[in-house]
Amino acid sequence: MWTWYDSTLIKIEQQTPTTWRFWLEIADIDSFDFRPGQFITMDLPIHERRRKRWRSYSIASRPEGSNVIELCIAYYEGGLASEYLFKKIKVGDQIKFKGPDGVFCLPKDIENDLVFICTGTGLAPFRSMILDFAAEQKLQQNIHLIFGTRHESFILYREEFEQLAAEQPNFDYTVVLSREEHWKGRTGYVHQVYEELYPDKPNTHFYLCGWQYMVDEARQRLEKMGFDDNQVFFELYG
Repeated sequence: MWTWYDSTLIKIEQQTPTTWRFWLEIADIDSFDFRPGQFITMDLPIHERRRKRWRSYSIASRPEGSNVIELCIAYYEGGLASEYLFKKIKVGDQIKFKGPDGVFCLPKDIENDLVFICTGTGLAPFRSMILDFAAEQKLQQNIHLIFGTRHESFILYREEFEQLAAEQPNFDYTVVLSREEHWKGRTGYVHQVYEELYPDKPNTHFYLCGWQYMVDEARQRLEKMGFDDNQVFFELYG
């Protein structure tokens, strides 16, 4: 059963030209408990009908025993929620939300290598998972984060993941850009990366998060590569 919470927006930070980070401090509790990969649903003052006011966003921070959570939200022109969050809301404003909810989470015991494939703010649940692994020193199996976007300026949490990849031998980080002419790294789309690196690793588990067309195509490609449904997990947004 969902619980409703009152929170205060305590910080806003622009991450990319189209994506901002939002921090919420939750009232009347010392710690907000959730599992990495879960989301909350905010009730925003953008419509008279309740259901049209609700917007769900994955938690981008890890559970760290505090009453502050971080969200990573992209702007979509003309969207009621986007117009409110990016043009009207300010630090100190109140936001009511319910949650946490969602089952896009890792099992307690992990025996397989993990590949996280995402586009845009589909990175948010994976950031929560990866930060939790790193903080709890649970990076025992191999984890590969494959992040796709259009331009270099749209890369989310770049320095953070580059540093983690340099420090953690079991963590790999690959960025794929589809519309950047002078990018020295991977170009094209995320699919070419996992198809190239994992054709002969049958025990790998794949987690997908992003736009439906990316997720659908990845599921089809992974099936052709011989991976079963119990090896592929996904979350859609948009």
